[in-house]
Amino acid sequence: MRTLSSALQDRLDTGCTTLAIAWILRRRDGMVLGFTDHDRDLDVNGVTCRAAAGFDAAAAAEKLGFAVGSGEIAGALVDAAITAADIRAGRYDGARVEVHLADWSEPGLSVLLQVMTLGDITREGHAFRAELRSPAQALDAERGRLYTPRCAASLGDGFCGVDLSGLTAEATVIAADATGLTCTGLDDFGPGDLTGGRLVVLTGAAAGFAVEIAGETPVTDGLRLSHWQPPPEPVAPGDQVQVTAGCDKRFATCRDRFANAANFRGFPHMPGIDRIVSVPLPGEGG
Repeated sequence: MRTLSSALQDRLDTGCTTLAIAWILRRRDGMVLGFTDHDRDLDVNGVTCRAAAGFDAAAAAEKLGFAVGSGEIAGALVDAAITAADIRAGRYDGARVEVHLADWSEPGLSVLLQVMTLGDITREGHAFRAELRSPAQALDAERGRLYTPRCAASLGDGFCGVDLSGLTAEATVIAADATGLTCTGLDDFGPGDLTGGRLVVLTGAAAGFAVEIAGETPVTDGLRLSHWQPPPEPVAPGDQVQVTAGCDKRFATCRDRFANAANFRGFPHMPGIDRIVSVPLPGEGG
């Protein structure tokens, strides 16, 4: 149930309304952006909501109980604040979206309709389409521990406890493309040490871009590191990157490579599904 101010209620009771929808988007890095479907900018809750953003929203579907409600928002990349590079870099992932109903003749008269979260974002040429998720989405997130043979911790986090100071190094990029980088300065790492690790670009146009290392291949001048996701901006020769070793989360790796078996966060001796469904066969040993 929403409570309307008496002034806004009086406007609605006249039967002649001057209403517009305003979206206030709050990114996780602190940036706040405002948009509206009205034909001029509106100041809603102290945020300037721009009219030239080309925003459009489908009706959000609300469901009873704990089912996750969803909606959709679309727009063109015509506003200077929204760039394809920011979308590719994930700067809008998980952003908070407040949907307001405002009287455009007096924008101070407004009511908050919904608070949602940006989900999957799809680019379509010079436009984008983003999924809106209701607060019930948080109830759909995984909680607690899963019983799996592999470790549930991330290398170096508080559950793992491995010191990453000796497993992290800086390197120089000598060649790059959309699927990987060739770097020098990684001679201290052995074969396979960086697979599954983390790569962070420190300098250049793509500074701040972080991605998982999908694989590594020795080449003539250095080590080529392939990654799953292309950077939002090109990485150029001479840029500096930071790489951290990876872990395949197997118990043998934790024990033999990191001497960290006491902190292993998996269940390596749990029987697999093949063991559970197996049956004894005549003449089979045991």
